[in-house]
Amino acid sequence: MMKVSNLVTKRFKETPADCQIASQALMVRGGYIKNVGNGIYTLSPITKRITKKVEAIMREEMDAIDGQEVLFPVTMPATLWEESGRYTSIGSEMLRFTDRSGAKMCLGMTHEEAAVQYARGIADSYNQYPFMIYQIQTKFRDEPRCRGGLIRVREFTMKDAYSFHTSQADLEAYYQRCYDAYHRIFARCGVPEVVAVCSDSGMMGGKISHEYMLLTDIGEDSIVLCNECDYRANMEAAPSLIENEAGEMEALRKVDTPAEKTIEDLCDFLHIRKEQTCKAVIYQRNEDDSYVLVFIRGDLEVNETKLRNYLKAEIHPALVTEESGITPGFVGPIEHKGRFTIVFDRSLKGIASLATGANEVDKHYVGFNIERDFGAVEYVDVAKAVTGGICPVCGKKALRISRGIEVGNIFQLGDKYTKSMGMTYVDADGALKTPIMGCYGIGVGRLVASVCEVRHDDYGPIWPISIAPWHVQICSLRADNEEVAAESKKLAETLEARGIEVIWDDRPVSAGFMFSDADLFGVPVRVVVSPKGLKNGTIEVSARDKSMQEKIPVAEAADFVEKYVKDQLAALGCPMK
Repeated sequence: MMKVSNLVTKRFKETPADCQIASQALMVRGGYIKNVGNGIYTLSPITKRITKKVEAIMREEMDAIDGQEVLFPVTMPATLWEESGRYTSIGSEMLRFTDRSGAKMCLGMTHEEAAVQYARGIADSYNQYPFMIYQIQTKFRDEPRCRGGLIRVREFTMKDAYSFHTSQADLEAYYQRCYDAYHRIFARCGVPEVVAVCSDSGMMGGKISHEYMLLTDIGEDSIVLCNECDYRANMEAAPSLIENEAGEMEALRKVDTPAEKTIEDLCDFLHIRKEQTCKAVIYQRNEDDSYVLVFIRGDLEVNETKLRNYLKAEIHPALVTEESGITPGFVGPIEHKGRFTIVFDRSLKGIASLATGANEVDKHYVGFNIERDFGAVEYVDVAKAVTGGICPVCGKKALRISRGIEVGNIFQLGDKYTKSMGMTYVDADGALKTPIMGCYGIGVGRLVASVCEVRHDDYGPIWPISIAPWHVQICSLRADNEEVAAESKKLAETLEARGIEVIWDDRPVSAGFMFSDADLFGVPVRVVVSPKGLKNGTIEVSARDKSMQEKIPVAEAADFVEKYVKDQLAALGCPMK
């Protein structure tokens, strides 16, 4: 058994000033993590016990859907990523270096290339398909905005899986198996409230993908949900559907708008609503710094992911120079002085008269009608969905926006990697075919921190019993009392012999100090052995979440605790073996 007196960790009374969210503060105070560098942490023995259990659940669920575990290298030659084209398409998030012989190398931030390199030449016949290989491995992503302890880091452990198929139908069937397995993983880890949302595939490629979101106010991702149906999507993937008031067509007039550079100022000055304005948002392509002018209804925001996907180019907010021909604060679609890519968001479609910039200092147009004054245009959805927007599934104006932490993702990749890397197999008719892929990832450390974020109180984590570092903590009040020490040791040994994991606080410290540490450990079951209790022939047993507190006769304590632990594990789908 583990004794607190022997545990190589340190707890802290005060919260460090640089902690941004509750889980980070509690995990630092409780000695779960120790910062080594920006976004790089050492995990303590307590945390390793938790992650080991999370990984065991992942392995069981991956094995249950016919996965085979492998281990890809962390360090890979650049040539592997050059085959897929991602060595140059991925930006500074990838850590690149040169080895002593001058060969270009990189640290893996994901392992699609390694999976294809392993499988090609092995799976060369149709009768070897389908199959799935998975790993639990360290990855490195040079994340520019590390935050929240293990929530967003640079070095992390991930369970990633890769499936290979001979048809889209087969991929879709297996994708559903993984989709369901992920829900079981999160439920068994104690967060059944995780939801799957439609998402944008980003650098991974493919057309269909889902993210698994743990809804919490501290989440960095915006989730679009419908109050009337089961529609859920990441903000990056959610279509923006809104109603427009056409209004009356007016004559186009240029008006003086002295110093009215913002939409708010313009609306106040002209006594109109934002919905009656056409605002400009300016970007530049990364590849050549050419300007992109996005025109959108004044009350909406540009979804940059949608814009990137439409342009098929990386972009960044524009740096407007004098030579650009752009008049900041007064940009409009007509009479501009320069060559730009112009994008009209579909939120403007059907509005008869708009106020918009005149590309002249202190001037705006009113009565602007796109078709009459600019010409025929292609309207594109590049806006963020909004609360009260129209659901794309049920058609009701019932959308709401929530926050969430992404704890997992799955993608239907198609042949993006197998085709570029030349992976083929011989089909039943003797023809060479290219297999298609799916990939499926969960960040181990992020999941642990996310569980802590939604399973804690003011005093410490409340770990679900399936992933808790120990099932039971025995607190010996007056550990220097021979009877207390003897009964504590006897109970600990009895429970461990029955498969119950125990940590025993055997230190000669005050009750307040001991209970404070116990709160930080977050162990689901607390057993208090004290001189007063033993005098009355009882041992106190309570739950960390305060759902149970009982005084049990000494002779019955082991049986009571064993049954409680087994019942709690079974309820999470993790029965003791």
